[in-house]
Formats: sequence, structure tokens, C-alpha cells
Amino acid sequence: MRHRASRAAWPRRFWYYTFRFSSQLHGSASILAVLLYYITASEQFPGDARARHAKLIDTIAAAARWGVDFIQLRERDLTPHKLEVLAREAVACVRKNSSSTKLLINSRVDIAIAARADGVHLRSGHEDLSPADARVIFHRSGIKNPVIAASCHNQEQIAEAESYGADFAVFAPVFEKVETHIVPLGVDALKKVCSREIAASARMPVLALGGVTVGNAASCIGAGAAGLAGIRLFQLGDLGKTITDLRRLDAQPLTLHKTAIANPRRRHPYQP
Repeated sequence: MRHRASRAAWPRRFWYYTFRFSSQLHGSASILAVLLYYITASEQFPGDARARHAKLIDTIAAAARWGVDFIQLRERDLTPHKLEVLAREAVACVRKNSSSTKLLINSRVDIAIAARADGVHLRSGHEDLSPADARVIFHRSGIKNPVIAASCHNQEQIAEAESYGADFAVFAPVFEKVETHIVPLGVDALKKVCSREIAASARMPVLALGGVTVGNAASCIGAGAAGLAGIRLFQLGDLGKTITDLRRLDAQPLTLHKTAIANPRRRHPYQP
């Protein structure tokens, strides 16, 4: 049975974390810093398997040092054992290079728990566990505050992810992706999901994904996106310059519900 989170108990820690990060960066509680989400895809790196692995770890380390908020380990061609080994290495790499970057594992809650990652990124629909079910499993494994993200492609999936207590959603594809024929959803669709009716004390943040570049990132933030996600966005070109340019963008001014600060650890009805 898929547990559905109470709207009144929508996770608060994500907003608390964002508020703290934004306050340090801007000195203001009303301006939220743009959240950055690097999604790995080592198959896009040149060279043999060993060279791609080395480049992946180097890029994860650099992204953590530059302060990317979240990194998703999305190496879908690996066996479970090899993915777990890589996840442990990636977790150690992030911990060594940053005290704030969170590492999420794509789809595999079991591997996220085994590697002591910060959370998991779940696919929309019924391909993966619901965010609520995943949170229960994390909690029973002794991980009380996992970060749980969800991929979404329409307003209905956004509403479902929010009702199941996801910390944030990634909405894609906003723009046309390189070497694909997938029809982009567009900035107007992004604006629609970001301006949806509030289902709890604060909207679940939505990040833009799919063909996002430094050149079009501002239009995503202008549409109300809380942040930017990408593979090529972070894996190609000068990573430091890319992150510096993206950090110059400020998310839309938002009013944080006071309970998001007063009660940052309240997350889910299944968590004591």
C-alpha cells in the first residue's frame, strides 16, 4: 500500500535548509538562493570505463567543492553491487569536499541506505516507491531525515509527489534536449506547475530540468522554479564558471511560513 502524506504534515526541513543557506548567502529570509542539482551520467564522458569513472569522481568532487546543493548518482547501467560500491565512493567523496552538498541515489532506496547516502531520487508514477513509502523505509533503517526528490512531467505528477511528501520535484523536459526528439514542455508549463495552488504551508519546490543552460536558466527562475538541474549543464565546460554564473540568479522572492523555521524537523506522520 502506498502511504500518502498528510498535507498538513508536508516536510519542513527542506525549506529550513533552504532558508538557512539563503540567509547565509544573501542575508535575507525573503530571497531564496537558486538550488543546483547535478545529475551524473558517466557514459557521456570520453575514454574507457576506467577513464570515465575517474572523470565522474573528479566531477562529483568539484561539484561538491563549488557548493552544488544536490548530486544524483544516476548510473543506470551498473549492476546493483557495482552501483553500491560506486555509491560508497561517491558518498565519501562528497563528505570530503563539502559539508552541505547532499548525495542522492537514483531509484534505489536500498543502495542509498547501504551507502549512507543523503537520500533518493524517485521516478514518477508507479515505477518506483512513493516518496512516503521510501521515507518509512529510511526511517526504519535509522535514517530519520532523508532527502527525497521526484521526477515529474505534468501537473498531476507534481500534485502526487507533493501529496506523498517529496522534498522537491524535478520537472522535465523544459527545453529540447540534445540528441533527442522528445517534445519539450516549455517555460509556460513550468510556470504553471510552479504557480499551482498551495497544498500545504509552503509549496513543494520545483526544479527545472531538460536542456537547461546558463543562457536560458533565468527564464526558468523567472517562471518560478526554485532551482536548476542538469547533466550536461554541469558535466560540460568550465564547472566553476557555470556554477558562479548560476549563483548570480536569485530565485523569486518567497514568503516562508513561520513554522518552516520554528519546526524544521517535522517531516512526516510516520516519523515520531
